[in-house]
Amino acid sequence: MKEKLPQLSDCILALDNNIVTLTFNRHDVRNALTSTAIADDIVETVNWVNKNANVAVLIITGAGSAFSSGGNIKDMAERGGDFAGDVQELEARYRQGIQRIPLALHKCEVPIIAAINGAAIGAGFDVANMCDIRIASTKAKFGETFANLGLIPGDGGAWFMQRAIGYQKAAELTFTGRIITADEAKELGVVLNVVEPELLMETVRALATDIASKPTASMRLTKRLMKMAQRTDLPDFLDICAVFQGMCHNNPEHLDAVNVMLEKLAK
Repeated sequence: MKEKLPQLSDCILALDNNIVTLTFNRHDVRNALTSTAIADDIVETVNWVNKNANVAVLIITGAGSAFSSGGNIKDMAERGGDFAGDVQELEARYRQGIQRIPLALHKCEVPIIAAINGAAIGAGFDVANMCDIRIASTKAKFGETFANLGLIPGDGGAWFMQRAIGYQKAAELTFTGRIITADEAKELGVVLNVVEPELLMETVRALATDIASKPTASMRLTKRLMKMAQRTDLPDFLDICAVFQGMCHNNPEHLDAVNVMLEKLAK
């Protein structure tokens, strides 16, 4: 692949074959999602990925000690930055700012794997839950901490978390705002696996490589179907499946994959 990568401000974007890695690169503020350009970078990356049919997987991780600390607490205390203004100003800033992240990640056409290298707090926790699969370092910790600050998950976190781990578990984490370790996160189903820090990216890339080895067009359709299944009645869903399957049967990728399978069976 020789596609030109978009130029980002506060993130690093890397392309390895058909796998893209987006790294939050504001470790000076623990990769906060407000008062940085990380939200802009996420949106631009997803738009680029969706336009490039050869991209198969998107990995998201953080530089430094944190995955993302969420909102900038100092700005909250000073009623400044993204948190300045009256109700109408803040409402507009949320819609035009951090809320673009869930909308972008939700429409991303390829599987997203979060490589959670450190603390994922508040909106940072929510971004992890917006990904399809989450793998954590033993150094990671998680907290849906809005209640501790007299806030609600304004980035849509309440929508994503309960879909990831169920209502009751999500309610307990959200209502208490407590911090959990990577091991407890695995027990609750927040993350798929927990590995040592030095093995995190190796483990995530191995999974990404496995997924990326599958026919890309059908994988994108599969992700769309899994999203549709959350909001579509079964009869309508099956109708969509039939159309998508017809698309797959007429894609050269399908015949190539079938021929590879037949060769394996003949050995």
